[in-house]
Amino acid sequence: MSARIPLPHDLAARPFTLQEGLDRGLGDKRLRGADLQHPYRGVRIASSTTLTLSELCHALQSKLPRYASFCGVTAAVIMGIPLPMPLEQSRVLHVCVPSPHRAPVGKYIHGHAFRISPGDVRAWHGLRLTTPERTWCELASLLTLPDLVAAGDFLVHWRLPLTTIQGLQDAAAAFPGRRGIQLMRVALPLLSDRSESRRESRLRVIVVRARLTGLAVNLRITTTDGHRYRADLAFPAKKVLLEYQSEFHRSPEAFRADMTRISRLEADGWYVMQVNSNDLEDPDELVRRIHRVLDAR
Repeated sequence: MSARIPLPHDLAARPFTLQEGLDRGLGDKRLRGADLQHPYRGVRIASSTTLTLSELCHALQSKLPRYASFCGVTAAVIMGIPLPMPLEQSRVLHVCVPSPHRAPVGKYIHGHAFRISPGDVRAWHGLRLTTPERTWCELASLLTLPDLVAAGDFLVHWRLPLTTIQGLQDAAAAFPGRRGIQLMRVALPLLSDRSESRRESRLRVIVVRARLTGLAVNLRITTTDGHRYRADLAFPAKKVLLEYQSEFHRSPEAFRADMTRISRLEADGWYVMQVNSNDLEDPDELVRRIHRVLDAR
């Protein structure tokens, strides 16, 4: 069996169209080689593994017009915005073009044609995506309030912000079509740049929306011995803290540090109520439980 004809170096490192391959001297037989995947008609990519969403986007972009960009759920996943699992795992690519251009069609392609300006698109590691602000607005017609807040919290997080709360407010005010505008208006005052996870954001929405008396968000606490902490959700008058505890990605060192922190707070009279993912499945029961804790204090 003869060895495969090597691909030109640049074509081996990226998706390429059939025409590009032909122009570089590759024959039809080579372009049908088993080492090349063809996720979309007229596109080839050198890979022997299941393509990631990013690789699929790069492959499709190679045949899209330059005015097309990835939007909505696809842009959100590429940017790392946390979404419900069915959306995060979707292999359907959402692609938008400015109207009156015709929306692209094809297997596993969801095309959109709507009002969009060049300022609504940005380059992201070689891909054309709608901006974080525009993407968040588009998600408003797909997500529940807690998940829309979680998406916004991720975008404005203080460690690596992709935008600001003001930026999201401005985008919502200018968003054409007004789809999801009412949910955006409810979500915007609930955003926080300190949330560490999607579930932590969901907990905050549940508690804030319950209108519990005396709630403080991101309360800074200094213990008697001078140790400083920040409470995600607190009821200072009752000395009650609510904390979301994830069961994943917790090192022994982090677990021990949490134990020490909780002990120091409890030594100063604070009650630390820990919440996990199971608690979020029944928000009404969780709120009743919080009421009982507050009443007992």
